[in-house]
Amino acid sequence: MPKTTSKDGTSIAYEKAGNGPALILVDGALCSRNFGPMAKIADQLVQHFTVYRYDRRGRNESTETLPYSPEREVEDLEALIKEAGGSAIVFGLSSGAALALHAAAAGLPISKLILYEAPFIASPGDKHTTTDHLGNLKKLIASENRGGAVKYFMRDMVGVPAFFVAIFPLMPVWKKLKAAAHTLPNDASIMGNFSVPEKLAGSVNIPTLVIGGGKSPAPLKLAVSNLSKAIPKAKMMTLEGQNHNVSAKVLAPAILDFLH
Repeated sequence: MPKTTSKDGTSIAYEKAGNGPALILVDGALCSRNFGPMAKIADQLVQHFTVYRYDRRGRNESTETLPYSPEREVEDLEALIKEAGGSAIVFGLSSGAALALHAAAAGLPISKLILYEAPFIASPGDKHTTTDHLGNLKKLIASENRGGAVKYFMRDMVGVPAFFVAIFPLMPVWKKLKAAAHTLPNDASIMGNFSVPEKLAGSVNIPTLVIGGGKSPAPLKLAVSNLSKAIPKAKMMTLEGQNHNVSAKVLAPAILDFLH
């Protein structure tokens, strides 16, 4: 498995497939090359692009160098872009979209940016702006309560109904979720207080597509709309019938239409 080295010495595992312009896919929370939606999305795009999938730091085959900061993850993307030839299109999903936004704002050589439902769902004074999600997650991880951290993320941050959170430990995916639980504070750091980072977004001056699902909850729809308004060169698109768990076969044509 090819690897690249980030500025702080972290080893980032990646794989590439296809031909054409470089396109880097950035996973959301808990996902990696061996778990999550990006494999199916990549399969839909490899005929048009050289698609890079990678393990974000601390996940699967990538190492992690402490202390963590979002800037270090931006440097990981910078190292991948160098491997890809010095410039790339970047697609981020969920908190991976927030990370991709940070990378673009930092001035990385990203030619075009595609963001699917970055969960900037907070409104002034709601629980996300007043709750210390990062601190709570760190406490759970420090006490080696990986399952508790995943449940907290699902229930208190994402808003998964309590019934589904209760049965998650009975599902085959539970082992993979717990294996990546220690990286949840990283995503919490990237999301901040879950409000749209308007100053950050306003500094992104590249063509950007902000996508949301027509069946997603109202806070996510509003987040997509607000983020698209905050990015100067952004275009917004709604995929009817889709939610946060977007179909690769529906998403891919939207990406291709924007990039061609």
